[in-house]
Amino acid sequence: MRIIGGNLKGKKLLIPLDKSTRPLRDMVRESIFNILNHSSKVSKNINNSKVLDLFSGTGSFGIECLSRGAQEVVFFENYSNSLKILKNNLFNLELESKTIIYESNAYDLKESNLKSQIFDVIFLDPPFKDKEINILIDQIKILKIADINTLIIVHRNKKSVDNISKILNVLDEKNYGLSKILFGKLI
Repeated sequence: MRIIGGNLKGKKLLIPLDKSTRPLRDMVRESIFNILNHSSKVSKNINNSKVLDLFSGTGSFGIECLSRGAQEVVFFENYSNSLKILKNNLFNLELESKTIIYESNAYDLKESNLKSQIFDVIFLDPPFKDKEINILIDQIKILKIADINTLIIVHRNKKSVDNISKILNVLDEKNYGLSKILFGKLI
């Protein structure tokens, strides 16, 4: 797995050897950033942005954001194997000064110190079997860490039925293989 764009383009990322973590495929990551840069429905400049990467795994999305000029990325990951790889990726790419890692479950968001921050982009990539995504989006709303300009990107299995549109204004939806990517803003 490699970084697709920005000043770290082509650099390798470490990936897990076990099957417990599902890294965001290069093609899906590239498609997300093409949409961010070129879509008339979804437009977001990553440069100088603050990004929240929930269920970050090995950090491929957040690291891609940093490579493309994000100011800061906050990662949430609680699986020890993924945490080791995430930390190694950040260390190897000398990105530690631009990141914060919460070694906890993304559903413990309310326990963090994020209440005073507004993020430009929030990326949610829970396990495909997870059925509580709406609870997490509600927590984001309650904590006021997103405003009307915050873009929320959700990665789900294309067959999942989450009724996200009840709490998220879905601006665009794309399918790539087994993946469904939703781009939206809080209602």
